Amino acid sequence: MSETKSQAQLLKEQLFYKAQNTYNALSDEDISAAYDYAEGYKKYLDAGKIERECVKESIKMLEADGFTPYTFGMPVTAGGKYYYNNRGKGLSAFVIGTESIENGVYFAASHIDSPRVDLKAHPLYEADGLGYLKTHYYGGIKKYQWTAIPLALHGSVVKADGSVVDIVIGEDDSDPVFYIDDLLPHLAADQMKKPMKDAIAGEQLNILSGSKPFERNLPEGVKLNIMKILYDKYGMTEADFISAEIAAVPTFKARDVGFDRSLIGSYGHDDRVCAYPSLTALMAVKNPQHTIMAILADKEEVGSDGNTGMQSVMYFDVINDLARTFGVSDIVVRANSKCLSSDVNAAFDPNFPEVSERRNSCFVNNGVVITKYTGAKGKSGTNDASAEFAGYIRNLLDAKGIVWQTSELGKIDQGGGGTVAKYIAKHNIDVIDLGVPVLSMHAPYEVVSKTDVYMVHKALVAFFGA
Repeated sequence: MSETKSQAQLLKEQLFYKAQNTYNALSDEDISAAYDYAEGYKKYLDAGKIERECVKESIKMLEADGFTPYTFGMPVTAGGKYYYNNRGKGLSAFVIGTESIENGVYFAASHIDSPRVDLKAHPLYEADGLGYLKTHYYGGIKKYQWTAIPLALHGSVVKADGSVVDIVIGEDDSDPVFYIDDLLPHLAADQMKKPMKDAIAGEQLNILSGSKPFERNLPEGVKLNIMKILYDKYGMTEADFISAEIAAVPTFKARDVGFDRSLIGSYGHDDRVCAYPSLTALMAVKNPQHTIMAILADKEEVGSDGNTGMQSVMYFDVINDLARTFGVSDIVVRANSKCLSSDVNAAFDPNFPEVSERRNSCFVNNGVVITKYTGAKGKSGTNDASAEFAGYIRNLLDAKGIVWQTSELGKIDQGGGGTVAKYIAKHNIDVIDLGVPVLSMHAPYEVVSKTDVYMVHKALVAFFGA
């Protein structure tokens, strides 16, 4: 009887799929390396809370590793390391491979924008002795989560004379912070009867920005005092808000979460948790066989539109230009290219199990997550990677000892979402989503696992080095 059970158990191990936990599968050395890797990632998060800052921080990393700016039409050589800055809000970084680019470019595409609250073109006003800034939220947020937390202002202002001023207020301990007020529970009886999505209206996301008038008994004195402060520090007038991009983001720093420090809490994990590994993996692979590339795109949270979003032809212009440089067909290069759309997925949350289907969910600490398709309901709005490409990535990860899992985005008809994968696939490029499971995605403070983040780095190193 025991022999039969033993045979059955062996057969189960051979035939059944079982996800692995990184703390069971990885060596102590790998776990220690994951914790060390997390320290650099946390610094990256704090340095880049908006896409412009991410581009600057990424270029700083790349230049320290020997990458140089690329311009269209310039000569390049095998082993050369280059980057193209797309208007300060997107980035393509690449290393020229030792074999012909005709065999394709292997690239990872992530996004560096995150849900936030943007200032309107005419934001500043005074109401009942208080100064406020009008906003328009950016991306998919739960609006109530953005009230009653400290906020910082980040962005750039193009003034009337054409000069550009960068603004960061609220991050330094000596800075003031900003705030969206909410009702006290004692007076919120009507508000608390509303569905959560209606409890705070979009037009109520007004940022408290001051209360001291410029002088006594002056109409709009608070507004004038705020403008005088902005003029003295930045040379700004009210009209300069029209040509500005200023966002309100949480002041929270990236911090270890839990007694064991195994998790990272931060604003903006989605999708900087994949952007950072894309860069570190690109820099880690020396003398690649294929030309390898990391793309950091803007505007994914609002549809990837515009000339800095993934739908822009600019990102593919770089690939096409490289093809022309080497005298090969850009059509052939794209057809032979492979891409990892490196984006996050929703981790199974034991507090909210009803929205997920456990057999097809991803779990914290179970490694990098492969998402074959996203979309909504009947797989609408998704790339849906081929079985062949899914098999290629699966076998690659297994061969390199990468802990991985698969997932859908919640139960069918529960909701859904998308990534940049479908915009890459339309250029005749094989692409699949690969990233990190995230708890509380799109909240002002999200949580990821250190070992999962490290597995994405290792997976991208394996992909670039294939």
